[in-house]
Amino acid sequence: MNKILLKTSLFATAAALVLSACNAATPTAAPTAKPAATTAPAAPAATAKPADPTKPAEPTKPAAPSATATAAPTVAPPTAVPAKAKGGTIRKSTSGFKGTLQYWVLGYQPNRANATGRLMDDAVAQFTADNPDIKVEITGYTGDQAGFTKLTQAVQGGQSVDMFRLPSDILPLLVRDDLVEPIDAYLTPDDKADIYPNLIEAVSVKGKAYAWPLWVPPVGMYLNLDVFKEKGVDLPSKTWTYDQFVETAKKLTFTRANGEKVYGFTAGIDPGLVNAWPLFMNEATTVLPLNKDNTKFTFDTPESIAGLQRFADLALVHKVTPPDFGSQAIADIANGFKKGVYAMYPEPSGASSGYVADKINFDVWPMPIGKSGVPVTAGGIGLISVAKGKDAARVKAAMDLARYLTSKEVGDDVTGFYLAPGARKSVKVADPISKFEPFVASCYITPIIADWPAIRTIIHPELQNIIFGKKKAEDAMKGIAPEINKLLAAAK
Repeated sequence: MNKILLKTSLFATAAALVLSACNAATPTAAPTAKPAATTAPAAPAATAKPADPTKPAEPTKPAAPSATATAAPTVAPPTAVPAKAKGGTIRKSTSGFKGTLQYWVLGYQPNRANATGRLMDDAVAQFTADNPDIKVEITGYTGDQAGFTKLTQAVQGGQSVDMFRLPSDILPLLVRDDLVEPIDAYLTPDDKADIYPNLIEAVSVKGKAYAWPLWVPPVGMYLNLDVFKEKGVDLPSKTWTYDQFVETAKKLTFTRANGEKVYGFTAGIDPGLVNAWPLFMNEATTVLPLNKDNTKFTFDTPESIAGLQRFADLALVHKVTPPDFGSQAIADIANGFKKGVYAMYPEPSGASSGYVADKINFDVWPMPIGKSGVPVTAGGIGLISVAKGKDAARVKAAMDLARYLTSKEVGDDVTGFYLAPGARKSVKVADPISKFEPFVASCYITPIIADWPAIRTIIHPELQNIIFGKKKAEDAMKGIAPEINKLLAAAK
């Protein structure tokens, strides 16, 4: 059996996000004062040359090492191949390729350190067992702005990536610069019948599809049931209102006898995350970052401003959040939830399998309903894309692996592989992922446009400023509207 070569990138955080389970990490100490929000960093241009890894990054920009500035691969012990599904044929590549594929995976941690790492190792082991001439080297990257920047630059480099798992809003930037292979020529009739048509449409640009849809991970509210029990707080209704959510968070904010502070709520606030957005988007059905045709910024409307200010009041008025709310590392939030320091927080489905493995007593609730009166959550489409390449056999091998890793067959081969509801009709998920299936119908998908990564980077520091009480929501959103509208106008 082939060995799977595992490689970790030199990323600043070991966080997993929306599409992956979180691994335990030692939480950092909470600051005694709220950090200042910075101005929006310039979004890296798709055609920009990656920065020299020896040059220090500019203070207001995310770190941008070159695509080759990664740690040397760590060769892991051979992974045991799980029993194969009966009659499966998708695993077998018909490419004739002999060599090593470079695969970048969102949220992957090597040495089977988290759920994504364990499951991906097992799935790739199945594929390489049926294709002994193909090896796969996996690089993990984090689901925050720094991680997305590293992925983008690696793909731009054209040497260290054959295929990559990514969220949907990163795709258009890479397509615009002709860095991604269309999948249309590789889709079989069975693929076309099985993948939900709206998801193929979502990953298409000018009639060509540029990614294999994997799953749709909607955000849900994670509840630490031990904290609820400790304070004698009843679980709310699954149709709970925002006001009921606030009252619940207040009851779950307290100090233990040993002096440990427990907070009713926290959330990851990062340019690469929309986990907290449903808590202000529920103000009205019109509260969206952009209008329906993605031509105008709309977080500056009266309804959006009201929702954003109400969300910030969780920290500023209700005091149910930790002191560093708005700047916490994703891994620290997950670790605090495991330890019962945070009672509730929003995240997509990926973390749930890790919590089950860690025997955390938790459940997942729908996001609370606001003044809009209707459920709303947010998310993206998890995708696997293949980088543009001149070697036809290599590209075909990557396409074959991508098909397998988005199929029903991989779910049959690797129990628990799907960390979110699948993109194919044939894929069925079990508990705890099934908890998220009811949320898919009310899931807002972030804009799949090339300028979205830049736009969310502009929004982020202003959202922080609102949370920290440095700006009112109206001033913050109206202040960035001209810049974002200029970006959108230039894209027409």
